[in-house]
Amino acid sequence: MKIGIFDSGIGGLTVLHQAMITLPEEDYLYYADTDHVPYGIRQKEEILEFVDDALRFMLEKGIKAVIIACNTATSAAIQTLRSRYTIPILGMEPAVKPAVAREEEGKRVMVAATPLTLREEKLRNLLHQVDKHHTVDLLPLPELVRFAEREEFTSPAVEEYLTQELAPYRAEEYSALVLGCTHFNYFKDTFARLFPSSTELIDGSVGTVNHLQDILQAGNLLEHGSGCVEYYRSGRKADSPADLARYRRLHLRLEEMLRF
Repeated sequence: MKIGIFDSGIGGLTVLHQAMITLPEEDYLYYADTDHVPYGIRQKEEILEFVDDALRFMLEKGIKAVIIACNTATSAAIQTLRSRYTIPILGMEPAVKPAVAREEEGKRVMVAATPLTLREEKLRNLLHQVDKHHTVDLLPLPELVRFAEREEFTSPAVEEYLTQELAPYRAEEYSALVLGCTHFNYFKDTFARLFPSSTELIDGSVGTVNHLQDILQAGNLLEHGSGCVEYYRSGRKADSPADLARYRRLHLRLEEMLRF
């Protein structure tokens, strides 16, 4: 059986890439809901319907567990999904807790994510638990999702957009930048240029995949497959030469971003 990984677009490939490093012998099904990307500007009820449709599709294809590799979809849908389905369902949330735990005295933490993720109660509750000294700042960056979907990672337009959005903040004040959207991992090199080298870039992919490994091991669900991946876009198999070439490019980009 396969591990399902869901995202609204290409952001979840960052989680798939990490999963393939950690669990190389597992087989995977990657589902990108490209018909409805970006999720960050949609209503919660709408997102729940999209994710539920995708999960039912993946179950028909034989998945044994799924990662909702989208912070926005996790915020909007994961509680309902867990009440409806019995397979392990893991979500993503901004890695605020480890960022705050490593926070240096006199420094702050920035959380960059989509507008929906930042205004959801799930994140607010997390901040209430861990941000005791009110040192966390929230920065919505919805346009980064559109840049990523166009594979526009290092253009002057990307640099200008991020420079403009970060202008009200002093980059040297931050000990950590939490990448609270999986799409944002494609831009680690630009973030690294805009923040001091002392600012740590933190995303939740490694922790989420390690948690998945623990769950599969505890349930005796680890398998020795062929390490293959099936890609789908809103229920349509993406296996044309152009599709596969694009996924190769994206995985190469993610491999490069492991340096940051």
